[in-house]
Amino acid sequence: MDMADSIVIKQHLIDPEICIRCNTCEATCPVGAITHDDRNYVVDATKCNLCMDCIPPCPTGSIDNWRLMPRAQAYSVAAQLGWDELPAELSSDELAAAGVAPEAAAAAEPAAPALPAAVGSSDAFVGSTYGATLPPWSAAHAYTNLYGPKAAEKSVIATVAGNVRVTEVGSDYDTHHIVLDFGALPLPVLEGQSIGIVPPGTDALGHAHHARQYSIASPRNGERPGYNNLSLTIKRVLEDHQDRPVRGVASNYMCDLRVGDKVQVIGPFGTSFLMPNHPKSHIVMICTGTGSAPMRAMTEWRRRKRKSGKFEGGKLMLFFGARTQEELPYFGPLQKLPKDFIDIHFAFSRTPGQPKRYVQDLMRERAADLAPLLADPNAYFYVCGLKSMEEGVVLALRDVAQQAGLDWDAVGAALKREGRLHLETY
Repeated sequence: MDMADSIVIKQHLIDPEICIRCNTCEATCPVGAITHDDRNYVVDATKCNLCMDCIPPCPTGSIDNWRLMPRAQAYSVAAQLGWDELPAELSSDELAAAGVAPEAAAAAEPAAPALPAAVGSSDAFVGSTYGATLPPWSAAHAYTNLYGPKAAEKSVIATVAGNVRVTEVGSDYDTHHIVLDFGALPLPVLEGQSIGIVPPGTDALGHAHHARQYSIASPRNGERPGYNNLSLTIKRVLEDHQDRPVRGVASNYMCDLRVGDKVQVIGPFGTSFLMPNHPKSHIVMICTGTGSAPMRAMTEWRRRKRKSGKFEGGKLMLFFGARTQEELPYFGPLQKLPKDFIDIHFAFSRTPGQPKRYVQDLMRERAADLAPLLADPNAYFYVCGLKSMEEGVVLALRDVAQQAGLDWDAVGAALKREGRLHLETY
């Protein structure tokens, strides 16, 4: 046997039964070891360096699974993509039969989590490096995984209490605001958390559909205060980039629901993308499309607190991007919010006859307002939307800091360490 073939690794695997396909792990992995298809998220053993960056952000713990394997027999990406459940661990006898000595198995431990000497010290700029995995120090306690995906009896059934379109009619998009009522069943949630929706039926292979994750768009006391409900912002794409019709399984199912319909829900999920609760804390929200859901929840909670007169909130800023005004959810209600309550800026990239503008362009224009907030330990930044926006937004924050004479390495490290910069992209 070749010496290299006898090396034992502790192979990193993702449990397909409890993974909610949220893309957090793939977005976080610094070496591109995690990939997916329309079925599973998997880890490539030839690329994984056991840095552990993907472990803390995972909302379900599905990422934290390991198997002792001879490297030559490591599970391939192709094999993992076909799994419905994790394989059993190899027994001592099976490892011995594969030529693995007991002392080699004992030594096959994952490396300790690596702590970079300085965040962002590498030559290549990676925006996700600066994303925090800890919540703000004053965030409320988040309950998670009260209802799990492994068995139907562990889920909760919600009733649709409302379903309204929140964008103008378009040929290639359709965005809805959906309210779910949980009756007497407890489902405590916070702004920034998410739930999973389990679509009925099976896929082309006859397997039950996996849950799809959606950010909660309502504050902690519900879409309608005093009722055990919450809301979601869901967009279904009707055409792909080649103008071919497409119908997403979960989004299509959700957008077609009627009042009174029943929905299978799991969760809630999320322990870091949470808002600060201490007085005079500032919140900067940067989003595109349905990434506005958690921003709507945070804004509405602050609005209700302000109306009660029992909370002295700090500055609120919103940078909101869409292709056109017609595609921007909640455009009308946002226009009605008091200017002394929230500072709102819209960026449209496909307005006919107008130059393309993105949220990072607006951020640079408001550098004079953002720079003091970057340096303020009471200011928190939230980014939610398409993965493609993440790099540009964090680069804009870096430019704002540097133009103001701030040390970006120090600022970026503080944003991560103090739970002040949260990235949730997909």
